[in-house]
Amino acid sequence: MTTDLGYTCSCCGQFHAELPMSYSTMAPDVWDEAFANASDSMLSSDQCVIKAQHFFVKGMIEIPVIGSDQVFSWGVWVSLSRDNFGRALNVWETPGRESEPPYFGWLTTSLSTYSPNTLNLKTNLHTRKVGQRPLVELEPTDHPLAVEQRTGITFDRVREIAESVLHPGAA
Repeated sequence: MTTDLGYTCSCCGQFHAELPMSYSTMAPDVWDEAFANASDSMLSSDQCVIKAQHFFVKGMIEIPVIGSDQVFSWGVWVSLSRDNFGRALNVWETPGRESEPPYFGWLTTSLSTYSPNTLNLKTNLHTRKVGQRPLVELEPTDHPLAVEQRTGITFDRVREIAESVLHPGAA
């Protein structure tokens, strides 16, 4: 998803016609391609199982953009207990699943634009209507990502994130 707000990148000096409003990761940070052919592991666009012992669901951390009706989002992975993962799968295609209580989990995506690291932040995963990725609610701590989720970010911050994601290591 993008917005029509273009910006001149402070890293490369080029004008980018669109400001990305979301970024996503393909797999939990603990995923290794060596698991891809294992019978006890799987990775889809929404779920992941590693060695039949670790269970993950992809969800969205949504952050309101101050002064607008837009939302910035991170597509991230959350680890769930075996029971919660099983329950989430049982209702995955069930209308009304948004009535499920949230599932406790741990964030298993490292977002390099934040310090300290985002790995293992406590979360609640809220299922939404069929066809929508779950909403990831961070525990209300003083971690910068949790603060941004609660208070929102400016378009300047969205541009800063874009520059960081598009030009990792530039400073």
